Amino acid sequence: MSIHKPTRHALAFALILTSALSGCATYRKCGIDGCPGDAKITANVQAQLDQHPELGGPNSINVKTLDHAVYLDGLVSAGIESRTAESVALEVPGVSRVVNSIAVAH
Repeated sequence: MSIHKPTRHALAFALILTSALSGCATYRKCGIDGCPGDAKITANVQAQLDQHPELGGPNSINVKTLDHAVYLDGLVSAGIESRTAESVALEVPGVSRVVNSIAVAH
């Protein structure tokens, strides 16, 4: 009968998994479903963006909110439009920060 020693890969995986799970536990302030009001913040940011035709058609920029942080992604035709979308999102009540991942088409 031989006893198998854990491989380096298994140990590395266990270490990474442990680190990731503990990081997730400290990242979320409000729980797995986000904070109360996140859905309303998303709707309000989307409504404000839709009032800016220079940013493209309605819903051309995707909005997600987690723990009052707004995440923007999509495609715009100029860098100024990306910055405008970020600025508009920051003005919405309840937004703590904006992560702007909007790409600019060239």
